[in-house]
Amino acid sequence: MKITMIKKVLLIVLAILILMQFYRPARNIAAGVQPKALKNKYSIPPNTESALTVACYDCHSNNTKYPWYAEIQPVNLYLTRHVNEGKEKLNFDEFLSYPPKKQLKKLKEVIELTEKKKMPLSSYTLIHRDAVLSDSQRADIIVWAKKVRAEIEASPSGL
Repeated sequence: MKITMIKKVLLIVLAILILMQFYRPARNIAAGVQPKALKNKYSIPPNTESALTVACYDCHSNNTKYPWYAEIQPVNLYLTRHVNEGKEKLNFDEFLSYPPKKQLKKLKEVIELTEKKKMPLSSYTLIHRDAVLSDSQRADIIVWAKKVRAEIEASPSGL
């Protein structure tokens, strides 16, 4: 009797998992140049941009490079939620749309989270080993973010 019930539950779970595969949330892939991207106004040294691209942009830009396992539900749902949350907190491709005070705050957070090694998240670097930042890369990001903050503060609309 118990085995029959277990089989029914497993079949129901399997059916739900199969049906979930047909649900496809929109992907975070934007075509072309992003007009409000931070790099359109503030220069990013090549080594810093490379580190940002590998360690930050999947969750903090309008272009995510999806791994193969993003095709499988419920993993896809988890990744979509995670990317959307990351973009809500900071989106380098929408940075110029932020008011100057918010830009300063976001760059301060970049500096603090990079210094404390809280970004990129360990759950991300566990799978994306190339996103593990070296001390040198962290220092480059911090110096760059401080420079951009100083540029914003010095501009007439900065504060």
